[in-house]
Amino acid sequence: MKIQQGKSVYKGIAIGKISIYQNGQQVVKRRHVDDVEAEIKRFEDARDLAVEQLGNLYEKALTEVGEANAAIFEVHQMMLEDLDYEESIINIIRNQELNAEYAVASTGENFSEMFASMDDDYMKGRAADVKDVSERLVRVLSGVGEERLGTDEPVIIVADDLAPSETIQLDKSKVLAFITRHGSVNSHTAILARMMNIPALIGVDFEQDWDGALAVVDGFQGTVYVEPTKEVLEEKRRIQEEEKEKERLLQNLKGEENITLDGRKINLFANIGNVSDLGAVLQNDAGGIGLFRSEFLYLERDTYPTEEEQFQVYKRVAETMGGKKVIIRTLDIGADKQADYFNLDKEENPALGYRAIRICLDRTDIFKTQLRAIYRASMFGTISIMFPMIISVEEVRRIKEIIQEVKDELKQAQVPYKDVEIGIMIETPAAAMISDLLAKEVDFFSVGTNDLTQYTLAIDRQNPKLDHLYEPDHPAIMRMLKMIADNGHKGGCWVGICGELAANLELTEEFLKMGYDELSVSPTFILPLRQKVRESKALIDA
Repeated sequence: MKIQQGKSVYKGIAIGKISIYQNGQQVVKRRHVDDVEAEIKRFEDARDLAVEQLGNLYEKALTEVGEANAAIFEVHQMMLEDLDYEESIINIIRNQELNAEYAVASTGENFSEMFASMDDDYMKGRAADVKDVSERLVRVLSGVGEERLGTDEPVIIVADDLAPSETIQLDKSKVLAFITRHGSVNSHTAILARMMNIPALIGVDFEQDWDGALAVVDGFQGTVYVEPTKEVLEEKRRIQEEEKEKERLLQNLKGEENITLDGRKINLFANIGNVSDLGAVLQNDAGGIGLFRSEFLYLERDTYPTEEEQFQVYKRVAETMGGKKVIIRTLDIGADKQADYFNLDKEENPALGYRAIRICLDRTDIFKTQLRAIYRASMFGTISIMFPMIISVEEVRRIKEIIQEVKDELKQAQVPYKDVEIGIMIETPAAAMISDLLAKEVDFFSVGTNDLTQYTLAIDRQNPKLDHLYEPDHPAIMRMLKMIADNGHKGGCWVGICGELAANLELTEEFLKMGYDELSVSPTFILPLRQKVRESKALIDA
């Protein structure tokens, strides 16, 4: 038995054979061509076919992973049609009289290295994209079809990494788990694993001889067991069956109310990133959407989403939820969420920099476009808006002024809208400390515990060297949470938590006793949280 440790990006136990996924990268040979113009024409025909393939992938991805994630294929199409990329390939063919496959592979390598050497994290991420695009083009030129798993039975996929175009083409019914050597918790593979509700590990130093071997992936412990012993196999199967039984029992909670033992009702809402998550929201019987991360409409694009594009997304979410509350968080971009067309300057400490509401209040044209789309969509459901990264009363008052401008513009244009609840995220110590003042300005608070913890403890939550110091339930955080709830209620607000801490079942009863009205979590946590609420007391024992 071989045991390898990795980093878990999604829980669960998977048992099955390993399939080492080969990404189809071709061995490209350099050869001389006599007719360079014919070779250029061959390249151009292959490029057009690759663009067509990507267009088909975009349509497929729309239904499987949502518009924000599908947009990567539009980016890949534009990369193929980029003039600098195209000219480099043609110059190699014409000036060196070399074959198109070599020209594409060489250009892809050069551009990938160029992107990888840049300081900007977003641009570094484009290195993998340009390699993916170039490998697709080489496959077309070589007459090689798209890669498939090559198996009829479900398998554990093991790969160095998986590009977006690879993950979207996998037959999802044949995937038990993902294991990759590279990648991150925010990679496309990780996102797909969470959507598919299957275990996934990254940072696993696997070996080629694992191919075809029986393995166990333990997403709870971040461990993979290759050719497990009988004892390990039996133990993991037992845990797997226990988890399945828990899921079956939780299904009985659908339709039940979130009422504590002492009679207090709590709202349990879901956090989502795009419309593709709506199925999971409905399947897990969430009472509403407590956090719709609208920045995913902006990421992985090369232009700003239009008002109409945003309106259609917000409208679809509102209609699908059938009158249940949908809380849309306005654009929270910056820090680790970058889109190059925003032209954000490199910052020494981006987590504390030009991001979220700071960008919106500075670039009001972007902000007003989003607000108009949200207010238009308000006619199709029950929408609320919340604003991230607030640190002052003045910011909230300026936001309200801009909202009024948007409403006046819509009224003048005879575009219908409804008044909506407005709230703010409490995710900075500043907002927590003046929450009594902020409560007088808004309808609700939603606490973003991820950033609140980071800022309060002065710990970069993405720095693995500080993992042992990152304590979301640190006494300072818990005291702040109690103060926020008290101040919100005194000021007439309802209060909720939308950070990851809301899913910590060991703290659920404490949050209820603090007085929190709503907890918003990933869709798959709704039913376990409902069970915990129904087993808890909300009142402090006398």
